Amino acid sequence: MTEFYNSNPKFFVAVDCIIFGLSHGELNILLAKRRFEPEMGKWSLMGGFVQENESIDEAARRVLRELTGLDNVYMEQVGAFGEIDRDPGERVVSIAYYALIDFDEHDRLCVLEHDACWTPLNKMPELSFDHPKMIEKALGIMRRKVQNEPVVMNLLPQMFTLTQLQNLYETILGETLDKRNFRKRIADISCIEKTELIDKTTSRRGASLYRFNSENYKRDHKFKL
Repeated sequence: MTEFYNSNPKFFVAVDCIIFGLSHGELNILLAKRRFEPEMGKWSLMGGFVQENESIDEAARRVLRELTGLDNVYMEQVGAFGEIDRDPGERVVSIAYYALIDFDEHDRLCVLEHDACWTPLNKMPELSFDHPKMIEKALGIMRRKVQNEPVVMNLLPQMFTLTQLQNLYETILGETLDKRNFRKRIADISCIEKTELIDKTTSRRGASLYRFNSENYKRDHKFKL
């Protein structure tokens, strides 16, 4: 058995985390400047090598925790990226994950310690390696998910307006939605409920605040936009 394993090539396995957060109504992605070669000084996703004592899921959660200080957040595997020349340093196969976090909950000091910053999705700088492909694939998965599952609620604060919700959907889907039709569909979803609270930060009249009722969703599982 040992001879069989020794006769085959060995290479590195890494994880890369695509971390999304909602800031000032815009969908942002967390990027870091590389501190070492290859591609030192260039912007990239945050990642790391899988250690001997952890699974790939555990490695991804570790990277996320080190960068944001958060545990128990929504995370999903995007896929494996294994082009032979994807990393000029060594042969590396990377497993990409995307995570959706509440922007107000993350540890800003952790972000600063890693030379990282939040960047609006539509203003991303040039990225190293095949990270643009990872982000593109993650967005494709998100676009399919958000129309049938309430995953966007992981990005929103506990209380939100319908305008915030629609803006977020438009950013993820990359298209403008009809306001009347959007609100009509929201009215048919029992897990998104209107509260008696009013948000007056954008106008004197204010806008009603809504919240996601997870218990209603568990009972009904109806979520179609």
